[in-house]
Amino acid sequence: MMRPAIGIVLDWQATGSFSPRSHYAIRDSYFAAVYDAGGLPIGLPLLESAVTEYLPRIQGVVIPGGDYPSPSRWYADGHGIPDEHPRTVVNENLVRELLKTKIPLLAICAGHQELAAATGGLLHWRVAQAVPGATNHRSTSPTEVAHAVQVTPGTLLHRLVGAEVIHVNSHHNEAVKSLGAGVVVSGLAPDGVIEAIEVPAHPFALGVQWHPEFGLTESDHALFIGLVAAAKARL
Repeated sequence: MMRPAIGIVLDWQATGSFSPRSHYAIRDSYFAAVYDAGGLPIGLPLLESAVTEYLPRIQGVVIPGGDYPSPSRWYADGHGIPDEHPRTVVNENLVRELLKTKIPLLAICAGHQELAAATGGLLHWRVAQAVPGATNHRSTSPTEVAHAVQVTPGTLLHRLVGAEVIHVNSHHNEAVKSLGAGVVVSGLAPDGVIEAIEVPAHPFALGVQWHPEFGLTESDHALFIGLVAAAKARL
């Protein structure tokens, strides 16, 4: 069977090691993870007016991690920036379109937080300060397991990984604080930090706070296998 096209939203930087001018950038591990799971990865630029033109041409989407300033409206506590980063402008609308059109969606780390924000949730500005007794969620090496995640039975995440406890890497400062209507928690860290969310009314809309694209465990690979399987159903 033909590989389903999985769009991977590119990150944006005003300047950096790749170029002193604005450019798109993303780790190749996202592309490898999608391809290894049977999908055909395609980079999606942050072009606001092109979002609806891309969607009829793809069968699934990955919204990746990233390190960028988020708008203050995502926190409602005085943190964040007053204006918008290119990612927030495009990805909020993209998430809502994906939910409306039922296109499979896997949101990772910052993408997980974008999924929460786009559906009416709020974020913690800094986990270490906001959560009493928080574990170290900003591990220096995302290529190593950092902590366990308790998986909620009966959820999409549970069906994908086939276990009630999995072990994940961790490399984030912020986290999901609260959820909007229609979104549920499907994974928690030992300190209570929300590690996975999903939209039960959608065929496949899953957000995870860790980085499964590094493929540290079978559970990581299972998320991409599930995404690609859901995308194949649209061919």
